[in-house]
Amino acid sequence: MTTPSPGGLSDRPERWPVTGSEVVLETSRVISVRRDQVRSPGDGAVFTRDVVVHPGAVGIVALDDDDRVLLVSQYRHPVEHRLFEVPAGLLDVPGEQYRAAAERELYEEGHVRAADWRVLVDIFTSPGLTTEATRVYLARGLTTVPDGERHVGVHEEADMPVSWAPLRDLVDGVLAGRMHNPLLVSGVLAAWAARHDGGFDALRPADAPWPARDSQP
Repeated sequence: MTTPSPGGLSDRPERWPVTGSEVVLETSRVISVRRDQVRSPGDGAVFTRDVVVHPGAVGIVALDDDDRVLLVSQYRHPVEHRLFEVPAGLLDVPGEQYRAAAERELYEEGHVRAADWRVLVDIFTSPGLTTEATRVYLARGLTTVPDGERHVGVHEEADMPVSWAPLRDLVDGVLAGRMHNPLLVSGVLAAWAARHDGGFDALRPADAPWPARDSQP
């Protein structure tokens, strides 16, 4: 068995034959559920997989000059927890560029704008269940939005306090199992790794290609 070089490790697109497909749930909100009949190219067996179709999302690790990360605290009904999270939102505006969506969410949820944007990490949030692909950005050069210009949220976002925490403390919280939001977990660990290996200027630019999402049907 050969071991690929670190630069050669890469997920790759692959599509197994689908012999039948139907939408079994379509909501007026975010998702739909598709039921696929998939044929294994190995043994030829056909099996059923339900797929939650999701538009994708962006998240933002906003880092200030004191190495603190902007957090929102949000109630998440499916898991019945209030989670510390980084600002994030859906890619549900047709034609909107990924960075523009991230800028909008940072303004609406975090009440700040950023001058410097980089890509931290791209993830499939739960690839055994959903098509959701998420890009997490690093945002720096922050300025606060005046109170009179701030977005007013509704529902869960009407009770979403904003706070700041040192990046180091968030890394400790993730590794200790005290923080669970996947965008926060992947984002702060990626930011910590980037800071200590190559620096933030070595990260991908904000407009870097995102083939894992762009190739989705």
